[in-house]
Amino acid sequence: MMPTPKKSSFPPCGNRHVIGAALIGIAIALLPGCTQSQNPKVQAPTPVSEQAVLRISVQPTQNKADQEKMITPLDAHLEKVLGQQVDFIIAKDYKDAVDMLVDGRANAFYGGVVSYFEALERGAKMIPLVAPIDADTVRPWYRSCFVVAANSPIKTLNDLKGKRVGFVSRSSTSGYLIPVAALKEEGIDPERNFAQVVFGGTHAETEALLTTNRVDAIATNLATYNQWQKEGKAENVRIVWQSVPVPHAPVMVSSDIPPELLEKLTEAFLTTPAGVKDLMGAKSVGYTLVEAEDYKSIGELRRQLKLSGESSQ
Repeated sequence: MMPTPKKSSFPPCGNRHVIGAALIGIAIALLPGCTQSQNPKVQAPTPVSEQAVLRISVQPTQNKADQEKMITPLDAHLEKVLGQQVDFIIAKDYKDAVDMLVDGRANAFYGGVVSYFEALERGAKMIPLVAPIDADTVRPWYRSCFVVAANSPIKTLNDLKGKRVGFVSRSSTSGYLIPVAALKEEGIDPERNFAQVVFGGTHAETEALLTTNRVDAIATNLATYNQWQKEGKAENVRIVWQSVPVPHAPVMVSSDIPPELLEKLTEAFLTTPAGVKDLMGAKSVGYTLVEAEDYKSIGELRRQLKLSGESSQ
């Protein structure tokens, strides 16, 4: 039986319970078949070298070199606790991150909620296990936002009409789904009401669209904006809108993960040392357990905006 982790008592987010205490583990392929021992009562332990490698697809949200630096301490911690190799694979783009799950190149995923639903729709049997606790909110959620140049006349969502607007990707939760939903509530259709819609591909590249004056506003998230401030990149930009709390990007694993591995992964994530950054770029203070129920509202929002299924690819 897979151990049932206890859920935390985080307060509700909006009208729903955002995230329970959950720890995301990593899927692992089954060990290759072997010849049965002549003495069935004696079974030698499987050497670490023969264990299947955990291959975690990582959504590209930052500069690749920066994400590789973020990965190093978490990779070392997981390998120490699990006693086996763990490979993190930074995807080329959001779609490639999901492709890895579908074609078997990866058996786990570190990415956004929208990509989680896209993976399920394409047949990947994945479950959300853990999510990072945001250092700013001290909760497993964050906020999406629109950012403009400091001297821009744009002050509200309605002021975006007729402007050039940059989004991250159609598969991005904070960089597309949530801000588009807010625009729709204001009666604004990006395809009809904006002079131009541009996709940056990552949060870092989308930031560059604004700083090089290729767009008038961009959609991103508050954690990314705060990081820009710390790096001295936000002196000439400001926020004009931010969303209600949004469930944080989960770590997902195969639904048939062995119970013993789940236990080790739970221990590994829950004991992640302070200072280890979330691989999506946000500053976090550890991980908490999550479950599919925590993300139902995002799935419903995708259906309402007709972004589910093939339309989200």
